[in-house]
Amino acid sequence: MHRRISHRRVGSIFLVFVALASSIRAEPLPPLAPLRFLVGEWEGIGDQGGATGRFTFAPSLQDRVLVRTNYSNTPATAGAPASRHDDLMVVYVDTGVLKADYFDSEGHVIRYVVEARPGQVVFVSEIRAGEPRYRLTYRQGSSSTITGTFDVAPPGQPEAFGPYLSWTARQLK
Repeated sequence: MHRRISHRRVGSIFLVFVALASSIRAEPLPPLAPLRFLVGEWEGIGDQGGATGRFTFAPSLQDRVLVRTNYSNTPATAGAPASRHDDLMVVYVDTGVLKADYFDSEGHVIRYVVEARPGQVVFVSEIRAGEPRYRLTYRQGSSSTITGTFDVAPPGQPEAFGPYLSWTARQLK
């Protein structure tokens, strides 16, 4: 025996499915929007002690995270052999706070809190007793360049940041 479903009931069932689908479908997180100027493939330019490198910022997980991959090659000097550095950083939102986790080929792990506004992003590591503190800053330059700085504060002086590295990069893609 077949039961006939009325058009009204089909319409109600359809509305329930639409409501469920829209509650499950997640919108991209707006806190990542100020970081959009970083998206792309970048190449370091200028005199950086002969070092070369590239990095990429790419949205992932349906715009819920921003992933940076980076490498740099440093040529040999009289006192040190040539070296390569690789790192990965994932920027995400955790309970409404923009954060980033950094991992590199030297075994470092840095947890950052991120302050973002149009044209500038500042990553500041948490304060940990007996350890240095780090600050990574990106600033939008021209339409195809960005500048970066990496500052370090010594253990026990978490606000005494001093310059460690700086660079300019041009966008390739």
